[in-house]
Amino acid sequence: MAMLELIDVSKRYGNLTAIHATNLALDAEKTYVLIGPSGCGKSTLLKITIGLARSDTGTVRVAGEQLLDDNVLQLRQRIGYVIQDGGLFPHMTARENVTLVARYLRWESRRIDERLGQLAELTQFPGDGLDRYPAQLSGGQQQRVGLMRALMLDPDVLLMDEPLGALDPMIRNDLQTDLRRIFRGLNKTVMMVTHDLNEAAYFADEIILLRDGRIVQRAAVADLLNSPQTPFVTQFVNAQRSMLPGGEQ
Repeated sequence: MAMLELIDVSKRYGNLTAIHATNLALDAEKTYVLIGPSGCGKSTLLKITIGLARSDTGTVRVAGEQLLDDNVLQLRQRIGYVIQDGGLFPHMTARENVTLVARYLRWESRRIDERLGQLAELTQFPGDGLDRYPAQLSGGQQQRVGLMRALMLDPDVLLMDEPLGALDPMIRNDLQTDLRRIFRGLNKTVMMVTHDLNEAAYFADEIILLRDGRIVQRAAVADLLNSPQTPFVTQFVNAQRSMLPGGEQ
């Protein structure tokens, strides 16, 4: 059984079809990266998956359980979600941001503190930073807080919407290294959005390339490079190939 399934899912905004009927099954303990041009539907798929956008047709299943209006809040507890700028509440400290949902669910203080310590160690977040506000943290630290918050409830699935896109190159490189280590250590199902094929190749067990709301190819990076299924795949890969390890300079 797939950990995450989208079955005949589609989404329109007025006259614009953001997602055509799409089927997607993601296995447990693998990392998948959605990539494609701006406006191709990557972020919309993530929002449908976590129930922040309702699909016009189709079904979403998490570990075999269908996402419905009456269980969406319950199933969201099994899905961590990280957005590009971290989405932190500016009036809350890092500690308060990370533990917000756990406190809402009335976890015991000892359990919260234990989990927070585990996550700070996992993400290499400095202990003295937990009582700082987002404005007092660097961009990389803010993203680590966003990741800790997404992992607080130990979800089965982790969704990440261009989590590194707004960072400068050095901080981004450090976080890429740490994220891959975290993904491999946690063995969760990860679905990440990026526009950078080099980044996709670094993280993904499989890359899912979209165009105009449709999946045009799903493959390991080597197959995208060597066995493109459409002229668009070739065009997209060639546009970024010089940035890939071993690509033309």
